[in-house]
Amino acid sequence: MANENGKTVKIKLVSSIIPTEGELEQYEMWLEGSCVKKGGSHYLRYEEIQEDVQIQTTIKLNESNSFIMRSGGVNMRLPLNPGIRENGHYESPFGSLPIITDTHQLAIEVTKSEKVSGRFETQYDLIIGGNSVGQYSLEIQFTEVYL
Repeated sequence: MANENGKTVKIKLVSSIIPTEGELEQYEMWLEGSCVKKGGSHYLRYEEIQEDVQIQTTIKLNESNSFIMRSGGVNMRLPLNPGIRENGHYESPFGSLPIITDTHQLAIEVTKSEKVSGRFETQYDLIIGGNSVGQYSLEIQFTEVYL
């Protein structure tokens, strides 16, 4: 049954980056997190460790206005809204950086059954200092698990 922390889910995350100058970088992670429904949106939450630093991530799953928010080792707000260039920010121990996302695709599918599961896909350009630094693609699949 759901509580204020949501339902526990297994998450498969596949991220692809094609830098403006460089070759395709792709990574896949398997994580455990939670899925919470608030209002008309679902929120997927998980924690990952990169270079010995914990990062908490929340993704708002909504086809008209999603975002990825990270806190911990880095702080980031990445708005994802198709057809609209949106301002975001990225903060690390090295400083703060204003960023812009130009979202080309955003697709969300969440099951309506008793057991929550779904898929989130997005493709966007990341713009820093007026120039695109690359094309980003993110695909997340999640399925509720019973503990």
